[in-house]
Amino acid sequence: MPRQKRVFTPEYRAEAVQLVLAADKPIAEIARDLGIGESTLGNWVAKAKENGVVQDKPLDVNERAELKRLREENRVVKMERDFLKKAAAFFASQSQ
Repeated sequence: MPRQKRVFTPEYRAEAVQLVLAADKPIAEIARDLGIGESTLGNWVAKAKENGVVQDKPLDVNERAELKRLREENRVVKMERDFLKKAAAFFASQSQ
């Protein structure tokens, strides 16, 4: 027997999204507590963000500093990767 599709009111969805945003718990845990699927709740949160109903919290000073550090590290890693690609191509062409 197929499972019956559950229908949730817009108010219920909005409250669930607010619960996710207000809590410091993962979506999976909140979904389990509410008795709904993790992907369902994740979709609701994503849709609310996409529609501009919910804004992500702004980054604090520590998060901004970490983001800046990670971007710089990523830039260096990409530069090293590109150099190694060129070096590998050079040595591959020399061995033929």
